[in-house]
Amino acid sequence: MRFELETLVRRGSWDVEFDSIRVVCEPGGLRHLGDLVRDLGASSVLVVTDKGVSATGHADRAVRFLQEAGIEAHVFDRVMENPTTRIVEEATRVASEHEVECIVGLGGGSVMDCAKGVNFLVTQGGRMEDYWGFGKATKPMLPSVGVPTTAGTGSEMQSYALISREETKVKMACGDRKARFRSVILDPRLTATVPGAVAAVSGIDAVSHAVESYVSTRRNPVSQPFAREAWRLLEWSLPTALRSPGDVEARSRVQVGALLAGASIEHSMLGAAHACANPLTARCGVAHGIAVGLMLPPTVRFNIAEVGELYGELHRGTRAEGRGISLYDRILDLKEIAGLPENLRECGVPHNLLPRLAAEAAEQWTAGFNPRPVAQNELLELYEAAY
Repeated sequence: MRFELETLVRRGSWDVEFDSIRVVCEPGGLRHLGDLVRDLGASSVLVVTDKGVSATGHADRAVRFLQEAGIEAHVFDRVMENPTTRIVEEATRVASEHEVECIVGLGGGSVMDCAKGVNFLVTQGGRMEDYWGFGKATKPMLPSVGVPTTAGTGSEMQSYALISREETKVKMACGDRKARFRSVILDPRLTATVPGAVAAVSGIDAVSHAVESYVSTRRNPVSQPFAREAWRLLEWSLPTALRSPGDVEARSRVQVGALLAGASIEHSMLGAAHACANPLTARCGVAHGIAVGLMLPPTVRFNIAEVGELYGELHRGTRAEGRGISLYDRILDLKEIAGLPENLRECGVPHNLLPRLAAEAAEQWTAGFNPRPVAQNELLELYEAAY
Protein backbone atom coordinates (compact mmCIF):
# COMPACT_ATOMS: atom_id res chain seq x y z
CA MET A 1 0.00 0.00 0.00
CA ARG A 2 2.85 2.40 0.71
CA PHE A 3 4.09 2.39 -2.89
CA GLU A 4 0.59 2.98 -4.22
CA LEU A 5 -0.08 5.85 -1.84
CA GLU A 6 3.27 7.47 -2.47
CA THR A 7 2.60 7.30 -6.19
CA LEU A 8 -0.88 8.79 -5.78
CA VAL A 9 0.27 11.60 -3.48
CA ARG A 10 3.14 12.51 -5.79
CA ARG A 11 0.74 12.53 -8.74
CA GLY A 12 -1.34 15.11 -6.87
CA SER A 13 -4.58 14.21 -8.64
CA TRP A 14 -6.47 10.92 -8.43
CA ASP A 15 -9.90 9.34 -8.44
CA VAL A 16 -9.95 5.88 -6.85
CA GLU A 17 -12.20 3.61 -4.85
CA PHE A 18 -10.70 3.36 -1.41
CA ASP A 19 -12.21 1.20 1.34
CA SER A 20 -15.49 1.10 -0.64
CA ILE A 21 -15.64 4.89 -0.89
CA ARG A 22 -14.89 6.85 -4.05
CA VAL A 23 -12.14 9.33 -3.20
CA VAL A 24 -11.23 12.23 -5.47
CA CYS A 25 -8.03 13.99 -4.42
CA GLU A 26 -6.97 17.07 -6.36
CA PRO A 27 -6.16 20.74 -5.78
CA GLY A 28 -9.35 22.43 -6.92
CA GLY A 29 -11.21 19.12 -6.68
CA LEU A 30 -14.37 20.82 -5.39
CA ARG A 31 -15.22 21.45 -9.04
CA HIS A 32 -16.10 17.73 -9.35
CA LEU A 33 -18.87 17.95 -6.75
CA GLY A 34 -21.73 18.27 -9.26
CA ASP A 35 -20.51 15.30 -11.28
CA LEU A 36 -20.13 13.14 -8.17
CA VAL A 37 -23.66 13.95 -7.00
CA ARG A 38 -25.05 13.28 -10.46
CA ASP A 39 -23.18 9.95 -10.58
CA LEU A 40 -25.01 9.02 -7.36
CA GLY A 41 -28.30 9.50 -9.17
CA ALA A 42 -29.44 12.58 -7.25
CA SER A 43 -30.95 15.77 -8.67
CA SER A 44 -31.37 17.76 -5.43
CA VAL A 45 -29.05 18.10 -2.41
CA LEU A 46 -28.74 19.67 0.99
CA VAL A 47 -25.31 21.19 1.57
CA VAL A 48 -24.60 21.04 5.31
CA THR A 49 -21.92 23.50 6.41
CA ASP A 50 -21.16 26.26 8.92
CA LYS A 51 -20.92 30.04 8.94
CA GLY A 52 -17.13 29.98 8.81
CA VAL A 53 -17.05 27.88 5.65
CA SER A 54 -19.78 30.05 4.12
CA ALA A 55 -17.73 33.16 4.84
CA THR A 56 -14.80 31.78 2.81
CA GLY A 57 -17.00 31.42 -0.27
CA HIS A 58 -16.57 27.63 -0.38
CA ALA A 59 -20.31 27.01 0.05
CA ASP A 60 -21.19 29.42 -2.76
CA ARG A 61 -18.70 27.71 -5.04
CA ALA A 62 -20.10 24.30 -4.12
CA VAL A 63 -23.60 25.48 -4.99
CA ARG A 64 -22.37 26.87 -8.30
CA PHE A 65 -20.70 23.60 -9.25
CA LEU A 66 -23.85 21.71 -8.32
CA GLN A 67 -26.09 24.01 -10.33
CA GLU A 68 -23.79 23.80 -13.35
CA ALA A 69 -24.34 20.03 -13.23
CA GLY A 70 -28.10 20.53 -13.13
CA ILE A 71 -28.40 19.77 -9.41
CA GLU A 72 -30.84 21.73 -7.24
CA ALA A 73 -28.94 22.84 -4.13
CA HIS A 74 -30.12 24.02 -0.71
CA VAL A 75 -27.77 25.17 2.06
CA PHE A 76 -27.93 24.75 5.82
CA ASP A 77 -25.01 26.64 7.37
CA ARG A 78 -25.88 26.80 11.07
CA VAL A 79 -23.72 23.90 12.24
CA MET A 80 -21.61 24.66 15.32
CA GLU A 81 -18.72 22.82 16.93
CA ASN A 82 -19.87 19.60 18.61
CA PRO A 83 -23.30 19.65 16.92
CA THR A 84 -26.26 19.00 19.17
CA THR A 85 -29.48 17.12 18.59
CA ARG A 86 -31.27 20.45 18.14
CA ILE A 87 -29.02 21.51 15.24
CA VAL A 88 -29.42 18.13 13.54
CA GLU A 89 -33.20 18.42 13.86
CA GLU A 90 -33.15 21.93 12.36
CA ALA A 91 -31.12 20.74 9.37
CA THR A 92 -33.37 17.72 8.97
CA ARG A 93 -36.42 19.98 8.66
CA VAL A 94 -34.73 21.81 5.78
CA ALA A 95 -33.83 18.53 4.07
CA SER A 96 -37.38 17.21 4.47
CA GLU A 97 -38.97 20.43 3.28
CA HIS A 98 -37.06 20.28 -0.01
CA GLU A 99 -37.24 16.47 -0.34
CA VAL A 100 -33.53 16.27 -1.13
CA GLU A 101 -32.05 13.12 -2.64
CA CYS A 102 -28.45 13.55 -1.45
CA ILE A 103 -26.60 15.18 1.43
CA VAL A 104 -23.25 16.96 1.12
CA GLY A 105 -21.14 17.62 4.21
CA LEU A 106 -18.84 20.58 3.48
CA GLY A 107 -16.68 21.46 6.46
CA GLY A 108 -14.83 19.99 9.39
CA GLY A 109 -15.69 17.01 11.53
CA SER A 110 -18.65 18.70 13.21
CA VAL A 111 -20.22 19.47 9.86
CA MET A 112 -19.75 15.93 8.59
CA ASP A 113 -21.15 14.50 11.82
CA CYS A 114 -24.20 16.72 11.42
CA ALA A 115 -24.62 15.68 7.77
CA LYS A 116 -24.63 12.03 8.80
CA GLY A 117 -27.04 12.81 11.62
CA VAL A 118 -29.43 14.43 9.14
CA ASN A 119 -29.22 11.33 6.98
CA PHE A 120 -30.33 9.20 9.93
CA LEU A 121 -33.34 11.34 10.76
CA VAL A 122 -34.51 12.18 7.25
CA THR A 123 -34.54 8.52 6.21
CA GLN A 124 -35.30 6.68 9.46
CA GLY A 125 -37.35 9.19 11.48
CA GLY A 126 -37.30 9.46 15.26
CA ARG A 127 -34.55 11.15 17.30
CA MET A 128 -30.77 10.86 17.31
CA GLU A 129 -31.01 9.06 20.64
CA ASP A 130 -32.71 6.20 18.80
CA TYR A 131 -29.47 5.53 16.87
CA TRP A 132 -27.01 5.73 19.76
CA GLY A 133 -24.85 2.68 19.17
CA PHE A 134 -24.34 0.86 15.91
CA GLY A 135 -26.50 -0.67 13.20
CA LYS A 136 -29.89 0.68 14.26
CA ALA A 137 -30.90 2.12 10.87
CA THR A 138 -33.47 -0.27 9.38
CA LYS A 139 -34.17 1.54 6.09
CA PRO A 140 -31.94 2.62 3.18
CA MET A 141 -30.18 5.96 3.61
CA LEU A 142 -29.55 8.75 1.12
CA PRO A 143 -26.29 8.81 -0.85
CA SER A 144 -23.94 11.43 0.54
CA VAL A 145 -20.68 13.20 -0.25
CA GLY A 146 -18.07 14.34 2.28
CA VAL A 147 -15.92 17.37 1.50
CA PRO A 148 -13.58 18.05 4.43
CA THR A 149 -12.27 21.60 4.73
CA THR A 150 -9.95 20.63 7.60
CA ALA A 151 -7.51 17.75 7.90
CA GLY A 152 -8.03 15.97 11.18
CA THR A 153 -11.14 14.12 12.21
CA GLY A 154 -11.23 11.53 9.43
CA SER A 155 -15.02 11.64 9.72
CA GLU A 156 -15.20 11.44 5.93
CA MET A 157 -14.24 7.74 6.18
CA GLN A 158 -16.36 6.76 9.18
CA SER A 159 -19.86 5.43 9.66
CA TYR A 160 -20.39 7.22 12.98
CA ALA A 161 -21.97 10.60 13.66
CA LEU A 162 -20.89 12.12 16.98
CA ILE A 163 -23.86 14.17 18.15
CA SER A 164 -24.18 15.84 21.57
CA ARG A 165 -27.39 15.75 23.53
CA GLU A 166 -28.77 19.28 23.72
CA GLU A 167 -29.33 19.26 27.48
CA THR A 168 -26.25 17.46 28.79
CA LYS A 169 -23.73 17.96 25.95
CA VAL A 170 -22.85 14.27 26.32
CA LYS A 171 -21.63 12.94 22.97
CA MET A 172 -23.54 10.07 21.39
CA ALA A 173 -21.80 7.88 18.81
CA CYS A 174 -24.50 6.95 16.31
CA GLY A 175 -23.19 4.57 13.67
CA ASP A 176 -24.33 2.52 10.73
CA ARG A 177 -22.46 1.39 7.64
CA LYS A 178 -25.22 2.91 5.53
CA ALA A 179 -24.36 6.34 6.96
CA ARG A 180 -20.90 6.43 5.38
CA PHE A 181 -20.28 8.92 2.62
CA ARG A 182 -20.40 7.31 -0.79
CA SER A 183 -17.89 9.78 -2.23
CA VAL A 184 -15.23 12.04 -0.72
CA ILE A 185 -13.40 15.03 -2.18
CA LEU A 186 -9.96 15.90 -0.80
CA ASP A 187 -9.18 19.40 -2.04
CA PRO A 188 -6.12 20.86 -0.26
CA ARG A 189 -7.06 24.34 -1.47
CA LEU A 190 -10.07 24.22 0.83
CA THR A 191 -7.78 23.91 3.84
CA ALA A 192 -5.87 27.07 2.89
CA THR A 193 -8.56 29.27 4.47
CA VAL A 194 -8.49 27.40 7.80
CA PRO A 195 -6.98 29.52 10.62
CA GLY A 196 -3.57 28.27 11.70
CA ALA A 197 -4.75 27.39 15.20
CA VAL A 198 -7.59 25.26 13.80
CA ALA A 199 -5.25 23.51 11.36
CA ALA A 200 -2.88 22.73 14.23
CA VAL A 201 -5.57 21.29 16.48
CA SER A 202 -7.08 19.28 13.62
CA GLY A 203 -3.68 17.87 12.69
CA ILE A 204 -2.98 16.70 16.23
CA ASP A 205 -6.42 15.08 16.29
CA ALA A 206 -5.43 13.06 13.20
CA VAL A 207 -2.13 12.10 14.86
CA SER A 208 -4.01 10.81 17.89
CA HIS A 209 -6.27 8.71 15.66
CA ALA A 210 -3.32 7.03 13.97
CA VAL A 211 -1.48 6.33 17.23
CA GLU A 212 -4.46 5.09 19.25
CA SER A 213 -6.09 2.98 16.55
CA TYR A 214 -2.80 1.20 15.80
CA VAL A 215 -2.60 -0.29 19.31
CA SER A 216 -6.32 -0.55 20.15
CA THR A 217 -7.50 -3.97 21.30
CA ARG A 218 -9.61 -4.00 18.12
CA ARG A 219 -6.53 -3.59 15.88
CA ASN A 220 -6.40 -5.94 12.93
CA PRO A 221 -4.58 -6.53 9.61
CA VAL A 222 -6.93 -4.09 7.86
CA SER A 223 -6.74 -1.19 10.33
CA GLN A 224 -3.04 -1.27 11.13
CA PRO A 225 -1.71 -0.56 7.61
CA PHE A 226 -4.05 2.45 7.44
CA ALA A 227 -2.78 3.75 10.78
CA ARG A 228 0.86 3.13 9.90
CA GLU A 229 0.63 5.05 6.63
CA ALA A 230 -1.33 7.82 8.36
CA TRP A 231 1.39 8.24 10.99
CA ARG A 232 4.12 8.23 8.34
CA LEU A 233 2.41 10.97 6.35
CA LEU A 234 1.39 13.08 9.34
CA GLU A 235 4.58 13.05 11.37
CA TRP A 236 6.56 14.20 8.34
CA SER A 237 4.15 16.58 6.60
CA LEU A 238 2.18 18.20 9.42
CA PRO A 239 5.08 20.45 10.56
CA THR A 240 5.59 21.69 6.98
CA ALA A 241 1.86 22.26 6.48
CA LEU A 242 1.68 24.31 9.69
CA ARG A 243 4.85 26.30 9.10
CA SER A 244 4.27 26.84 5.37
CA PRO A 245 0.50 26.99 4.75
CA GLY A 246 1.14 27.71 1.07
CA ASP A 247 2.73 24.28 0.57
CA VAL A 248 -0.13 22.52 -1.24
CA GLU A 249 1.67 19.16 -1.38
CA ALA A 250 2.21 19.14 2.38
CA ARG A 251 -1.43 20.02 3.00
CA SER A 252 -2.49 17.28 0.61
CA ARG A 253 -0.36 14.73 2.46
CA VAL A 254 -1.89 15.78 5.77
CA GLN A 255 -5.37 15.40 4.25
CA VAL A 256 -4.54 11.90 3.05
CA GLY A 257 -3.03 11.08 6.44
CA ALA A 258 -6.19 12.21 8.21
CA LEU A 259 -8.32 10.16 5.82
CA LEU A 260 -6.22 7.03 6.44
CA ALA A 261 -6.39 7.55 10.20
CA GLY A 262 -10.16 7.82 9.87
CA ALA A 263 -10.22 4.58 7.90
CA SER A 264 -8.19 2.92 10.65
CA ILE A 265 -10.71 4.01 13.28
CA GLU A 266 -13.53 2.66 11.11
CA HIS A 267 -11.94 -0.79 11.23
CA SER A 268 -10.68 -0.72 14.82
CA MET A 269 -11.23 1.70 17.71
CA LEU A 270 -9.55 4.34 19.87
CA GLY A 271 -8.35 4.27 23.48
CA ALA A 272 -7.82 6.05 26.78
CA ALA A 273 -6.66 9.38 25.33
CA HIS A 274 -10.04 9.83 23.66
CA ALA A 275 -11.88 8.53 26.72
CA CYS A 276 -10.19 11.27 28.77
CA ALA A 277 -10.64 13.94 26.10
CA ASN A 278 -14.43 13.74 25.85
CA PRO A 279 -15.19 14.81 29.46
CA LEU A 280 -12.70 17.67 29.10
CA THR A 281 -14.72 18.92 26.12
CA ALA A 282 -18.17 18.32 27.62
CA ARG A 283 -17.45 19.65 31.11
CA CYS A 284 -14.61 22.15 30.66
CA GLY A 285 -15.12 23.35 27.08
CA VAL A 286 -11.65 22.27 25.98
CA ALA A 287 -11.63 21.83 22.19
CA HIS A 288 -11.45 18.15 21.27
CA GLY A 289 -8.15 18.36 19.39
CA ILE A 290 -6.51 20.20 22.28
CA ALA A 291 -7.95 17.77 24.83
CA VAL A 292 -6.81 14.65 23.01
CA GLY A 293 -3.42 16.24 22.31
CA LEU A 294 -2.96 16.81 26.05
CA MET A 295 -3.97 13.27 26.94
CA LEU A 296 -2.12 11.38 24.20
CA PRO A 297 1.47 11.62 25.60
CA PRO A 298 0.61 10.31 29.09
CA THR A 299 -1.53 7.59 27.51
CA VAL A 300 1.34 6.47 25.27
CA ARG A 301 3.71 6.44 28.24
CA PHE A 302 1.18 4.43 30.27
CA ASN A 303 0.67 1.93 27.45
CA ILE A 304 4.36 1.35 26.65
CA ALA A 305 4.57 -1.47 29.18
CA GLU A 306 1.87 -3.32 27.24
CA VAL A 307 2.44 -2.34 23.59
CA GLY A 308 5.90 -0.80 23.43
CA GLU A 309 6.84 -3.09 20.55
CA LEU A 310 3.76 -2.02 18.60
CA TYR A 311 4.62 1.65 19.08
CA GLY A 312 8.09 0.89 17.77
CA GLU A 313 6.59 -0.95 14.82
CA LEU A 314 4.32 2.03 14.04
CA HIS A 315 7.25 4.43 14.13
CA ARG A 316 9.72 2.20 12.25
CA GLY A 317 10.98 3.60 8.96
CA THR A 318 9.97 7.20 9.62
CA ARG A 319 12.51 9.97 9.25
CA ALA A 320 12.18 10.84 12.93
CA GLU A 321 12.99 7.26 13.92
CA GLY A 322 16.00 7.42 11.64
CA ARG A 323 17.22 10.42 13.64
CA GLY A 324 16.85 8.52 16.90
CA ILE A 325 13.64 10.27 17.96
CA SER A 326 11.10 7.97 19.62
CA LEU A 327 7.39 8.01 18.80
CA TYR A 328 6.65 9.50 22.24
CA ASP A 329 9.15 12.34 21.74
CA ARG A 330 7.92 12.95 18.20
CA ILE A 331 4.39 13.41 19.54
CA LEU A 332 5.74 16.00 21.97
CA ASP A 333 7.55 17.70 19.08
CA LEU A 334 4.36 17.84 17.03
CA LYS A 335 2.42 19.27 19.96
CA GLU A 336 5.02 22.00 20.38
CA ILE A 337 5.02 22.81 16.66
CA ALA A 338 1.22 22.99 16.78
CA GLY A 339 1.40 25.43 19.68
CA LEU A 340 -0.86 23.36 21.91
CA PRO A 341 -1.05 23.99 25.67
CA GLU A 342 1.47 22.00 27.67
CA ASN A 343 -0.89 20.92 30.44
CA LEU A 344 -4.43 20.99 31.74
CA ARG A 345 -3.66 23.94 34.02
CA GLU A 346 -3.15 26.15 30.99
CA CYS A 347 -6.69 25.25 29.90
CA GLY A 348 -8.16 26.36 33.22
CA VAL A 349 -9.13 22.86 34.36
CA PRO A 350 -9.51 22.87 38.19
CA HIS A 351 -7.43 20.21 39.90
CA ASN A 352 -10.28 19.24 42.21
CA LEU A 353 -12.34 18.31 39.14
CA LEU A 354 -9.96 15.53 38.06
CA PRO A 355 -11.65 12.72 40.05
CA ARG A 356 -15.00 13.58 38.50
CA LEU A 357 -13.45 13.70 35.03
CA ALA A 358 -11.87 10.29 35.66
CA ALA A 359 -15.23 8.84 36.66
CA GLU A 360 -16.80 10.17 33.47
CA ALA A 361 -13.88 8.98 31.34
CA ALA A 362 -14.37 5.46 32.73
CA GLU A 363 -17.87 5.50 31.22
CA GLN A 364 -16.60 6.35 27.73
CA TRP A 365 -16.77 3.33 25.45
CA THR A 366 -13.30 3.97 23.95
CA ALA A 367 -11.78 3.32 27.39
CA GLY A 368 -12.62 -0.34 26.99
CA PHE A 369 -10.43 -0.65 23.89
CA ASN A 370 -7.24 0.74 25.40
CA PRO A 371 -4.47 -1.90 25.08
CA ARG A 372 -3.64 -1.64 28.78
CA PRO A 373 -6.78 -1.97 30.91
CA VAL A 374 -7.97 1.25 32.52
CA ALA A 375 -10.55 1.99 35.18
CA GLN A 376 -11.25 5.17 37.13
CA ASN A 377 -8.01 5.03 39.15
CA GLU A 378 -5.79 4.59 36.07
CA LEU A 379 -7.64 7.34 34.21
CA LEU A 380 -7.13 9.66 37.18
CA GLU A 381 -3.40 8.91 36.94
CA LEU A 382 -3.49 9.98 33.28
CA TYR A 383 -5.22 13.26 34.16
CA GLU A 384 -2.67 13.87 36.95
CA ALA A 385 0.18 13.23 34.48
CA ALA A 386 -1.34 15.78 32.09
CA TYR A 387 -1.88 18.34 34.84
